[in-house]
Amino acid sequence: MINPTSEAELAEAIATAKGPLRIQGGGTRPIGNPVEGEALTTSGLSGITLYEPGALTIVAHAGTPMTEIEAALDAENQMLPFEPMDHRALLGTDGTPTIGGVVAANVSGPRRVQAGACRDSLIGVRFVNGEGTVIKNGGRVMKNVTGYDLVKLMAGSYGTLGVVSEVSFKVLPKPDTASVLLINNLTLEDGVKAMAKALSSPYEVSGAAHTPSGIDGHPVTMLRLEGFENSVAYRADELKKLLQAYGDILVESDPERTRAGWKWVRDGEAFAGFEGDIWRFSIKPSDAPALLEHLAETAGEEIRSLLDWGGGLVWVGCPAGKDLRQGIPSGHATLVSAKTVGVPVFHPEAAPLAKLASDLRAQFDPKGILNPGLMG
Repeated sequence: MINPTSEAELAEAIATAKGPLRIQGGGTRPIGNPVEGEALTTSGLSGITLYEPGALTIVAHAGTPMTEIEAALDAENQMLPFEPMDHRALLGTDGTPTIGGVVAANVSGPRRVQAGACRDSLIGVRFVNGEGTVIKNGGRVMKNVTGYDLVKLMAGSYGTLGVVSEVSFKVLPKPDTASVLLINNLTLEDGVKAMAKALSSPYEVSGAAHTPSGIDGHPVTMLRLEGFENSVAYRADELKKLLQAYGDILVESDPERTRAGWKWVRDGEAFAGFEGDIWRFSIKPSDAPALLEHLAETAGEEIRSLLDWGGGLVWVGCPAGKDLRQGIPSGHATLVSAKTVGVPVFHPEAAPLAKLASDLRAQFDPKGILNPGLMG
C-alpha cells in the first residue's frame, strides 16, 4: 500500500504510477464498484493546519481523523454544519473516518435539510490530479470567482478526478440546546405530511425523520429544534400547536437522549448487521410513500426503511440481488451495500451527463488511473 506523508510524496506517487490506483482514506466507506489496482491511502496526510475559531474556519490535511477535527471544534463549542455521517455501523466496517473521505463522498447528515451538504460548507481544496499535478481552488473565506468551481466538483467525486490532500471548511457555533418532538404511530403518509408541514413552518426545524419501526418497533416521526434554550422552548410549543391534528406529541429535551436519537438516524444504525442489500434513494419527499409501496411489491417481502431530510432521503434494506431502480417515481438510487455482485452501484446517468462526466475524468485523469470503474 502506498501511504504518502506529504503532498509532494502524494504527487510523486501518482506521477510515477505504472497502473491503476485504488484510492482510500480511512477505509470506512467502501461504496462503489471494486477497483483493481494498487492501494493508495491518504491516512498519512494528517493534521489540522489552521484553525481560526473567530473566523469560523478550519483547514486540515485529508487524512486527519474526524475525531481530531471534532475534538478541536468541541473545545471551541463549534461544529461542522452538515453533521457528517459515520458509515461504520451501517456498512459493518472498521477503520477511522477521515475528513478527506467525507469530502470525497460528500458525506452529510440530518442537518443537511437546514444547513446544506458537505459541499456547501467546503470553501477550499487542494488535490493532486491524475498526472501528479497539485491543484488548489478556493481558500479560507467564501467568495465568488469565475471559472470552474473545483471545490464543489471534488465533493462527491470519490477520488476519480483527483486525490484530495487538504480541505478548508467554514464552521458554525454549536447550538446551546436541542429538543426533539416525537409523534408516535403515524402512517407513512401522515409522517411525511407532518414533516413537510414542520419544515415549511417558520420554526427552523434542523432535522426531520420517520421510521415505520423505531427502537420499540412502532412508527415514530422525529422533528429536531436547536438554538438558545428559550427560543427552542417557544418554537417547540408553537410547532406542537401547528401539528396537533397528528395526535399526541412528546417533547424530548434530555441532551444524551436527543444526541443518541439523531446519531441513530444520522448513521443508519437501524441497518447495523442487516443481511441484505442497503439502498439510498434521493427523491421528492412527497414521493416517499409511493416509493416504499413500490419497493415492497418489487422486493416481494417486507423491507426495512428510514426516511431522513423530511423524506427526501430514504434508506432501504431489502433481499440481496434485486435492482430496485426500475419504476421508482422520482430521483435516483445508490446501492450503498451489496451482498451480491451484478447490480450497478450508482444510478445510470443520462447520455449528456455521462459524456460530461467522462470528459471531466479525461481532463483531470488522462491516464485513467484514479479509481477507474468505481463509479461505473
